[in-house]
Amino acid sequence: MALPTLITVEEFFDPPARSRAQISPDGTKVAYLAPWRDRLNVFVRDLDGHWPDASQDPAARRVTSDDHRSIETFFWTADPRYLLFTQDTDGDENAHLHRVDLTRPEEPAVDLTPIDGGRVLGTQLSADRPETVLVQLNARRPDVADLYELDLDTARLTVLAENPGDVTSWVRTPTGRILTFSLADDGTHLLFDWNAGAPRLISRFSGLDHLFGVSPCVPTPDGTGLWIGSSRGSDRTRLVRVDLGTGEQVGVDSHPVFDLDTPRPEADPRFPSSLILHPATGELLGARYLGARQEIHALDPHFATVLPRLAELSDGDPAHVSCDSTAQRWVVDFTHDRDPRVTWFYDHTTSTARRLFRPYPHLDPARLAPVTPITITARDGLDLPCHLTLPIGVQQRDLPTVVLLHGGPWYRDSWSYDPEVQLLANRGYAVLQVDFRGSTGYGKAHTQAAIGQFAGRMHDDVIDALDWAIAQGHTDRDRVAIYGSSYGGYAALVGAAFTPDRFAAAISYTGMSDLVDMNRSAIPFVRRIIQNSYLRYIGDPDDPAQEADMLARSPISRVDDITAPMLLVHGANDLRVNRSNSDRVVEALRARGAEVEYLLNEREGHWFINPDSNIELYRTLERFLARHLGGRAAGQPDPCPTGPHPWRPPSPPPLPAPRCRRSATGAGSASHRSRP
Repeated sequence: MALPTLITVEEFFDPPARSRAQISPDGTKVAYLAPWRDRLNVFVRDLDGHWPDASQDPAARRVTSDDHRSIETFFWTADPRYLLFTQDTDGDENAHLHRVDLTRPEEPAVDLTPIDGGRVLGTQLSADRPETVLVQLNARRPDVADLYELDLDTARLTVLAENPGDVTSWVRTPTGRILTFSLADDGTHLLFDWNAGAPRLISRFSGLDHLFGVSPCVPTPDGTGLWIGSSRGSDRTRLVRVDLGTGEQVGVDSHPVFDLDTPRPEADPRFPSSLILHPATGELLGARYLGARQEIHALDPHFATVLPRLAELSDGDPAHVSCDSTAQRWVVDFTHDRDPRVTWFYDHTTSTARRLFRPYPHLDPARLAPVTPITITARDGLDLPCHLTLPIGVQQRDLPTVVLLHGGPWYRDSWSYDPEVQLLANRGYAVLQVDFRGSTGYGKAHTQAAIGQFAGRMHDDVIDALDWAIAQGHTDRDRVAIYGSSYGGYAALVGAAFTPDRFAAAISYTGMSDLVDMNRSAIPFVRRIIQNSYLRYIGDPDDPAQEADMLARSPISRVDDITAPMLLVHGANDLRVNRSNSDRVVEALRARGAEVEYLLNEREGHWFINPDSNIELYRTLERFLARHLGGRAAGQPDPCPTGPHPWRPPSPPPLPAPRCRRSATGAGSASHRSRP
């Protein structure tokens, strides 16, 4: 069987030719991200007309000029003159809001929040005040955000409400009511109306059900309610309407099996919101549910006629969707495991569609590996959703395998294109992704099963999934690496330190090694909101008994048990997991002569953004894995798949294989690594 052509790291991690297209409110233009000086910037061009290759498009106009750091997030305002985008500095997460005036192309983008140390924690456009944007900003105190109204023409910030110290987020309704969320001592989220003189309590929401806050949270156009995700009285998250007068929750929509697709999109803009809204009126058009594949429920008669036409454009799942103010002209891209984010224009008036672009025109989907959702059963009976990717062009048995674990852990994997998964598969590795207990999106019982189980049953889930892959014949038990970022990096360290006989190599990317230090070093604006997550799930370091338990579950306490070669990766500006979590592991391993590599990037934070940073990371990773698992690497001869391997851990006794079934694919009108 012929080996597939080696796809270079650059082909996987160079910036896309175009991506994230959004149609303007008047339906005449499209804004999108494209590279300039190897950084993603915002470009605008007319929607109509021929769209040639991005490098040969005279109609495209670059409207931002950031040659230091790629832009990730931008959006149109109600006035098609203005585009807004956020940008931080070298991964410090102090995001500033910037404005581009399309009628003044000679002027540079304007920083609308030029405050040293300031951080935009949220923005909201209001249909009743289209000339403004609401901004949650910690300009007055580093640990709290006040609510401001920002005039888009003058860039003037006006304080609408000052945070007394306990407000975790703000919402304004289209009728001008200001709402707040606060945290009670027991972790309950409290919704208040600030328009009655003194704040009036509207409703309470369980901190067990809403770890970081209520999401999604969108005011209804009439100003009398909020659309939110809720699992009150149920294991599954459904869409409800909260009455702002009574606090009563009334069901709006639900799926019999899948959760509303939250909270991942609220934390990670690479994924589309669970709610699809009319950009001009704020009306609810649709809701997304995610299982093995996505389903979209149309909740508006007009959108119910549009959605099937969008869905038929691809065998993937509709992802980012935008429309003009008439909801007749649509731009949509698609989630797909091998042909990601192909972007289309659809005109509902004429029922015609045309493809605008493929973000990665150089990648042939036939050369990439299918991603298969599966479900196995853990040793205690819990269902474990997983994704298995097997390399093409090789015998799919006894493969070197990378167990790839997401961050959070309050996050999830899904059927999609992930460049690091495809890089690993192209190098000849099986890739096993595990949605261990603690992952979101599979019901709150699955999430809450992780309470107190860091380095416990959460790690058992990983081992159970690995044993299944071995029993199925996919995996060579002597050639397994464990790898992840953030929580996934912690899980990789746990694998290396707590079960050293199971892994031939381990890679921790911004992983925490000391749970006590991580909880104690939370930055100011995070400290109030970790009560329901880190404190509840891991422990309170101010309690001596819990502190001792946290240290026992910390890899730094068992670093002397690590025998496998290790690669650690960290951004020097990481505010979520301080670089000391990697520094200390590296120092301890080097002190006893253990094999360890350390890649420290001075220009990045918790996750690497710039293309050159990612290219350096994955070149290092592919060489490390080739050395210790025997896979392929650029510039090296292909290994003999049955040849000797330089390092093999002792084989543990065989275990009974967990039961497995393939995940059902959701039917319906429609259907990367993690950010915790």
